[in-house]
Amino acid sequence: MKKLWILVAFVAFTLFLAACGSDNNEETTGNDGSEDTSEEQNNESSEDSSNDSEENSSYVVEHAMGETEIEGQPEDIVILTNHGTEALLSLGITPVGAVQSWTGDPWYDHIEDDMEGVNVVGLENDISLESIAELDPDLIIGNKMRQEDQYEQLSAIAPTVFEETLRGDWKVNFELIAEAVGMPEKGQEVLDEYNNRVDQLASDLEENGKLDTKVSIVRFMAGDVRIYHKDSFSGIILEEIGLERPEAQDKDDFAAKNVTKERIDEMDGDVIFYFTYETGDGEASTVEEEWINDPLWNNLSAVEAGNVHEVSDTIWNTAGGVRAANLMLDDLEQYLLNSDS
Repeated sequence: MKKLWILVAFVAFTLFLAACGSDNNEETTGNDGSEDTSEEQNNESSEDSSNDSEENSSYVVEHAMGETEIEGQPEDIVILTNHGTEALLSLGITPVGAVQSWTGDPWYDHIEDDMEGVNVVGLENDISLESIAELDPDLIIGNKMRQEDQYEQLSAIAPTVFEETLRGDWKVNFELIAEAVGMPEKGQEVLDEYNNRVDQLASDLEENGKLDTKVSIVRFMAGDVRIYHKDSFSGIILEEIGLERPEAQDKDDFAAKNVTKERIDEMDGDVIFYFTYETGDGEASTVEEEWINDPLWNNLSAVEAGNVHEVSDTIWNTAGGVRAANLMLDDLEQYLLNSDS
């Protein structure tokens, strides 16, 4: 009997050890008996971490006021320049807030349809910090020449990126805006499309013997008449195409301002494009009528030949963005290729 009890005890102990081994094995396998899932759990954790990293990724943009770190993909963007509004629209972005167009109620005609629901935050030279703050933006894009004094206050509202300057070369500011919103590749696509149009127009003009056309640009304003040179929005586009300028306008600066009729001969060329900045009070239109009805104007060779065209001030000068640039190409194609100019 004693041996029998010893045998029973030994068997019981063996079964106990086997049970313990089974419990330990279950701790390292799935409840369904599958193999160790710790590696899968680690992979899932790694994937989750990767996704979080993408959502929380940041990038640094160098700009006129220094460097700005931007977290994630900005969605609610406030833009403080008119050309900047066009840049965002061309990238497929509708801003949450934008400065009012220089003319229009409140937007230029050529962007009005795409600006429904966008909040006005003042003018380029008179922004409303309160209106901007109320929108709680993810990103603010402005311009040093326009809003330098408000930069610190804007930066306290949201990450803020500033362009250095205005004037002719709109592409420089466009590239900065595309970088600021995290879409440099899309921005390059937009520029490539524009550049291809420029190249095609240049080729068509050359084929038709019109690439050497000397193009004059004149602007009428209330109290000011200007002749635009090469470092202007329209001047740079003409130079990109390869069109020539009259000798008096073949200068690398912005414009001749406050031009008097004693200098009216500087307005002549093979073709004259003129535009008028009218704000609604009729004063600029009065200046325009005075000049184009003057005998001195009508004695210009381009006028005598019928090669004078009134074009949009918004498109040729004021808007200063990528959409306006493309619309200016439309005008040049129409008047230089599809007319007798």
